[in-house]
Amino acid sequence: MATKLTAYVGTYTNGESKGIYHFTMDASTGEVDGVEVSAELENPTYLTISKDNNYLYSVIKLETQGGVGAYSIQANGQLELINYEVLDGSPPCHVSLDETNHYLFSANYHKGTAIAYKLADNGALTSHTSTVTHEGSGPHDRQEKPHAHFSGLTPDQKYLCVVDLGTDQMGIYHVNNGTILPYSKYTFKPGTGPRHIQFHPNQKLAYVNGELSSEVIALRYDSEAGTFNDIQYISSLPADYSEESIGGAIKISADGKYLYASNRGHDSIAVFSIDSDSGKLTLVDHTSTEGAFPRDFTIDPSGKFLLVANQNTSNIIQYAIDQETGKLTKTGVSISVPNPVCVVFSS
Repeated sequence: MATKLTAYVGTYTNGESKGIYHFTMDASTGEVDGVEVSAELENPTYLTISKDNNYLYSVIKLETQGGVGAYSIQANGQLELINYEVLDGSPPCHVSLDETNHYLFSANYHKGTAIAYKLADNGALTSHTSTVTHEGSGPHDRQEKPHAHFSGLTPDQKYLCVVDLGTDQMGIYHVNNGTILPYSKYTFKPGTGPRHIQFHPNQKLAYVNGELSSEVIALRYDSEAGTFNDIQYISSLPADYSEESIGGAIKISADGKYLYASNRGHDSIAVFSIDSDSGKLTLVDHTSTEGAFPRDFTIDPSGKFLLVANQNTSNIIQYAIDQETGKLTKTGVSISVPNPVCVVFSS
């Protein structure tokens, strides 16, 4: 792994932000160098990078249309637009890639849809190959209709998981030559509002954060059957906290020992230890994000640092990860980026 890493930041552009930003970070020391605009576009709220670090894909909004933009990553960190694919209506909220960079998947919160796009050899998006539209609702005020919030493949690349906040369900699909085909569903407790799923390195466990319930749900994944079974529901908030808060992001350390979940309102990162045999979580700590509304966060490729994007205070705070306890300690590094949403690393 390269010592110097480049991080890209997706943002909301309804304030001072101009689009996607980038900065460099020393993986050995955590030292960060200047922030620059990488590409100017509207509301690039979620980003993903190809495994070869050649291409970046972003949510994109163009006036009354929304979709996905494809960019090539330049040596100086700048992004060069390859092309984009948009449709009428609101843009998606999440994008992900398959292992081979042949397909991109998006989830659209407002439309309750997931879309598959085939990718060309030069990283370009072709027109979308398949769309699935969810149906249903839930008991919460925000669950009046489907709200797909995540679309991504299982680690074995066998199934596409579409997590839907509005219906308290996760749709499980086969993808055949770019066509998304219904396979099964997993249903969460009413009012959970599932947001994102993360798989454990052992590929037998998976964890979902409930945005509306501020919980983490531990699941056991059966690769052969393509099914999930719940193990545990555990709150990501302190037991004595009673004010308003919603779940943000969820990530697992590369060694599989710890899970992290952000709380927007309590403005904290909950740290859990993972029992890799039972799959159960044990709360270790809560760490303040030193800012408001930690929408997303990331762990750098070295596994040493965690960076939290505080959307409403326009700061990204860096923490050192204790490899023995999983606890977070502020390093003193604070990065100023207007209305940051997510951070992704390219080595």
